[in-house]
Amino acid sequence: MQPNDAEAETIREYLKNLLIEVWAEVEEFSGKRPFGNSGWENELYLALTNAEAIDATFDKDGYLKEFDKLLADELIFMAIYELT
Repeated sequence: MQPNDAEAETIREYLKNLLIEVWAEVEEFSGKRPFGNSGWENELYLALTNAEAIDATFDKDGYLKEFDKLLADELIFMAIYELT
């Protein structure tokens, strides 16, 4: 993975860190900003793009513009199930 707010090197590590954050913060957990910034899910989508698991287009600033969100989410769910 590219540098990210979860300081994770893999999608697996990112998801583990996210779960740890949910558990540690309990009611104060922010789904919008779990690691301090919004748009955190794009870090995972970008990792999927870099791994060539999904196709995407980017805007002139390098941000994700268009991609198959359903496929991306399916791959994330598959990764979550593999954590067990």
